[in-house]
Amino acid sequence: MREASRLGTAMVFPGMSPSRYADVGKFMLINPFARRLVAMADKRLGYSLVDRFREAEGDYSEYAQVAFMLNSLALAQWAEQALDIDADYCTGPSFGEKPASVYAGSLPFDEAVWMTAALARCLDEFFATEYQDVVTHSFVRTPELRLAEVLADLTDLGEWHDISCYVDDDFFMVSLRERNLDWLKRRIRGIGGLSLYTMRPPLHCRAFEALRRKAEDEVIGGLRFEAPLLPMIADQDGSVLRTGEEVRTMLLDSVTKPMRWVDVVRTLEQLSVGKVCVAGQDSLFGRVRCTTSRFEVIAASPRLALQPRRRGAGPTRIS
Repeated sequence: MREASRLGTAMVFPGMSPSRYADVGKFMLINPFARRLVAMADKRLGYSLVDRFREAEGDYSEYAQVAFMLNSLALAQWAEQALDIDADYCTGPSFGEKPASVYAGSLPFDEAVWMTAALARCLDEFFATEYQDVVTHSFVRTPELRLAEVLADLTDLGEWHDISCYVDDDFFMVSLRERNLDWLKRRIRGIGGLSLYTMRPPLHCRAFEALRRKAEDEVIGGLRFEAPLLPMIADQDGSVLRTGEEVRTMLLDSVTKPMRWVDVVRTLEQLSVGKVCVAGQDSLFGRVRCTTSRFEVIAASPRLALQPRRRGAGPTRIS
């Protein structure tokens, strides 16, 4: 529950969920903020993003990723106008780092468009030959101490694993060899946990140092990052970023360090934030208990932005 003394507001850009043209195409074509950003993206990319996105296969294509980043920023701009959101801080767990870097003023939008597309290709190239047997599995209702016991058993079996995301006190994502996935599911179920979904390619693993170097050499190293105009919260440890180099390091560290949303939440509380606006398609970060129990959550989604605004109607809140 939001305390009266915590009056600050944070803009949150969610991690990427499956993004399909059928779900957001209308928003991109109609919303004035999205249309303006689409025109800028087309100019930087040299092709029609909407056309490529409409024709793309899969939920995480290069075009889907650029569209997700663009739509998140458009929704943040829409929320400022339609919902009177005035953010004091911003953050972006996992993929959300990209739009957050733009919103904070550290990276120009057109450069972020190029970066997002280039990183998507970079990951495709890397995982086409490396770690093809590794996946990232998510699950809930699993206390950290019980999870540690399960993972210790996996270590005793001589099998590699890494915790990729600390989403909530009992919500984690673990990367491991796919041959051990059914074993992990059984063990999680045995301690009362609930498996959710499995992602490929994996993400946020210490073993991916070679991918971090590739991303730096081919994409991020050549970009200029300015000091954020709006303080950013790093999703790896909840630290407040105030220089351009810190933002660059955050983006690179995302490859090899776990995402710790619980640390971000703790920092926002310490900064007296009482309200967060989640800008983008989100089924996770604005809904988990560690967020909803501490903040007033405003969901700025494509569906909401397309609805006619009735006079005096308030924003959509998640309880």
